[in-house]
Amino acid sequence: MTEFWLVPLVFLTSCLTAVIGMGGGVLLITLMPGLVPAAAIIPIHACTQFASNVSRAAFGWRNIDWHIIPAFALGAVLGGWFGGEIYQRLDLHWLPAIMGLLILGITWIPLPKLQGNGQFALALLGFYQTGLGMIIGATGPLGAALLMQRNKQRDWLVVNTAVYMTLNHAVRIAAFTAIGFSLAPWWQLVSAMVLAGVIGSWVGTALRHRVPQLDFQRGFKLLVTVLAARMIALPFLGLS
Repeated sequence: MTEFWLVPLVFLTSCLTAVIGMGGGVLLITLMPGLVPAAAIIPIHACTQFASNVSRAAFGWRNIDWHIIPAFALGAVLGGWFGGEIYQRLDLHWLPAIMGLLILGITWIPLPKLQGNGQFALALLGFYQTGLGMIIGATGPLGAALLMQRNKQRDWLVVNTAVYMTLNHAVRIAAFTAIGFSLAPWWQLVSAMVLAGVIGSWVGTALRHRVPQLDFQRGFKLLVTVLAARMIALPFLGLS
């Protein structure tokens, strides 16, 4: 029953993302290794985050920018296929360590930033974010810089980040299903996590305008670093 510790964690991380626009998915996936088997981490995370992002987008539907959807969706489908091919070749025993290393990379190494407001940039974002998400699980912060070139207003950013991450998670759920992962043994945990994510989105949306728009990046990076180091250590300790 230790995996059900994830339910309150989903609520807290979903609430966090609804307030600041990103970060909750990364925190959640760094806490999952050791609570569920390595093969189930990314598919369960994708289902939970799909529900969390759908609800967050629905609660702020007036801010949805429908123009970003077609190009991102096309790129996401191609990225899901490409990432699925790589995922099937990984040794799942080492998956938490691989994820931890990649999370450290996207947290501390300056990544190339996509430029432009055009549809090609959105399609490219969909491709590499969904493809990388098949291996690392949480990639939400990668698209923030591109969306901020379109609109820096917090409500717009929070809602449209939720929109493109909904597409990202939907494609990855389909890809994991296609390569043979079954959610049936996990339906109770996933159902509880989905409900917690939706409630967290609702609470976070209500709190958003009461929380000042502060720079939280330094503390967030330090917390993610500690949790990613834990992920890297788990396979060596025989706990993955």
